Amino acid sequence: MSYNPNFECPSLNLLIQKSIEEHWDLDALTDYGAQTFRYKDVARIIEKLHIILEASGVQKGDKVAICGRNSARWGIAFLATLTYGAVAVPILHEFHPEQIHDLVNHSEAKLLFVGDQVWPKIDAEKMPGLEGVFSNSSDEYKILVARTEKVKFARENLNRLFGERYPMNFRAKDISYHVDKPNELAVLNYTSGTTSNSKGVMLPYRALWSNVDFADQVYHDHVNKGDNVVSILPTAHMYGMAFEFLYEMCIGAHVTFLGKTPSPTVMLKAFSDLRPKVVIAVPLLIEKIVRKAIFPKIKAPAIRLALMTPLLRDRVKLNIRRKMQKAFGDNFFEIIVGGAAMNQDIETFLKGIGFNYTIGYGATECAPIICYAPWNKFRKGSCGKAAPRMEVRIDSRDPQNVPGEILARGMNVMLGYYKNDEATAATIDSEGWYHTGDLGIIDAEGNVFIKGRSKNMLLGANGQNIYPEEIEDKLSSLPYVTECVVIQKGDKLYGLVYADPDEVRKGGLTPEALDRQMELNLQELNQIIPVYARLQALKLMPEEFEKTPKKSIKRYKYMNYTWE
Repeated sequence: MSYNPNFECPSLNLLIQKSIEEHWDLDALTDYGAQTFRYKDVARIIEKLHIILEASGVQKGDKVAICGRNSARWGIAFLATLTYGAVAVPILHEFHPEQIHDLVNHSEAKLLFVGDQVWPKIDAEKMPGLEGVFSNSSDEYKILVARTEKVKFARENLNRLFGERYPMNFRAKDISYHVDKPNELAVLNYTSGTTSNSKGVMLPYRALWSNVDFADQVYHDHVNKGDNVVSILPTAHMYGMAFEFLYEMCIGAHVTFLGKTPSPTVMLKAFSDLRPKVVIAVPLLIEKIVRKAIFPKIKAPAIRLALMTPLLRDRVKLNIRRKMQKAFGDNFFEIIVGGAAMNQDIETFLKGIGFNYTIGYGATECAPIICYAPWNKFRKGSCGKAAPRMEVRIDSRDPQNVPGEILARGMNVMLGYYKNDEATAATIDSEGWYHTGDLGIIDAEGNVFIKGRSKNMLLGANGQNIYPEEIEDKLSSLPYVTECVVIQKGDKLYGLVYADPDEVRKGGLTPEALDRQMELNLQELNQIIPVYARLQALKLMPEEFEKTPKKSIKRYKYMNYTWE
C-alpha cells in the first residue's frame, strides 16, 4: 500500500496517553538490574517535566535535547518532550564531546537533559544557546546550568508547582497531552555519519506513527501488554527508538534497557533472564554470538560428520536451532536484523537450520523502516519488500538485473534536513522520492536486494563497477578476519583487516604466522572474486575500526588510509 498524502493518521501522543491510562499499574520501563517504573510512574514524571518545560519558558515547537545512555529516564524525558509539543533532539551519547556541542548548537535547543556519564565530558560554555541544563539521572532533575531566572525558578519550585496542580495525587484522568498533527515536526534526529558528517533529519509525527503502526501489524499476534522487550540498540537512533521503545509504550509492553555495552555475554544473560517476545539487533551482534557461541560447537568432528549424514542431518539442525533459540531466551517469535548487511556465511547458516530471523531495511530519513518481510516469507539475501504506506523502486534501466539507486516514497519519509535546503533538494526529488544512496535490485515479487552504497562504489581500471561490500563479505569469512574494509588507491584495491587479538592468541599465532595467514587469505579470496575486483594486498590494522553507535564502520575515515 503506497502513501496517500491526504491520509489523516491518528495522533501518536494520544496513542501514548491512551496506553498509559489503560496500563496504569503495569510495569513500563526498567533499567536492567535496577529501578522499574510503572506506567503511572512514567505519567507522574512526564507531568513534572511538563511543569519544568512550561515554567522554563519553552514554547510548543521549541527544541529540547536529550543525551545519555539508554535508560528509563531517557525514555521518559523523550516522551515528556513529545507530549508537551516540543521537538525532541535525541543525541547519541557515544558522539565525541565536540560533536555533541555542535549538534546542540545546530539544533538551537533551549534545554538539555543530560545523563551523568555524558555531563563530565561536555562543556556548557561551548553551547551558548542553551538556557538550561538538567540532570536526567534522578527524579530531582538537578540544575546543572541555569542561564535564565525562569529555568532556575522551574527547578527550585518544581515540587511546589506539582503539588499545586495536583494537590491530592496524580491520576490517569489528569493526563492531557499535546494533540499532534501529521506533518508537525516531532523529532530532529542526527544521522550516525557512516559516509559523512551528521545531518539533522526532520521527522514529522506521521513518520513516527506510521512506523509504530507498521510494528503493530508485525508484532500484533506476538507481543502483548505486559510482555518483555529488551532495548539493546541506542534509543537515540530511530531503529531502536521505533521498535524497542515507542511501539512498546503504545501497547503496554515492558521495556528493559540494558544500559551497558551489548557484548555477547551481557546480551545472552539478559535474554535468559527476561525472555523477550521479539529481538531487534544489528548484524554485528548476531554474527558475534553465532561465531563465538555456535560455530565452535558445530566444528567438532562428530557434529560435522552428522551434518554430512542424511539420516542425522535434520536432527542435528533441529538441535542447533533449538540451542540458538534458547540463547535468545526461547520466547521470541522472530529476530529482526537491520542497520547493515549480514555476512552471507552467517545468513546461509541461519537459513539452513530454519532459524526464525529476518532482515529489514531502513534509514533515519524514514524513521526508519523502508522494507520488511516476516521470517517465514523472507527470501535469503534480500531485505524484504516495501513496508506499508511505502513505495520502493530501483533507478535502473533493468531493475531486476542491473543495480541502481534505491528510491523510497511514502508516509515514513522525512520533511528534510534541518537548515540544509541544498542537501534536502539533493535527497528528495520533486516527485517525493527519497534517494537513499544505496544500490540494489528488485525481483518480480518485490523483494529488494542491496548491493552497496552508491558513495562506496569503486570504478575498476576498465570501467567496471566494484561493490566493496561484496568483497568484504567474502573476506570477513576467512580465518582471523574480524573486521575489514576494502579501499582503492589509484587503480589497485587493498583490504584493511582487523584481527581479534583474543582469537589470534587462542590460535597460537605469532605475528609472522598471522602475516602468512593473511597471505593465504588473499590468495583464497582472489580465487573466488572477479579478476577486476582482486585485491593487491591485505594490511593488518592495529585496532578495531571506528564505528557508529549502530555498529557500522565509518568507512569514509579509511578511504585515504596510508601505511608505511
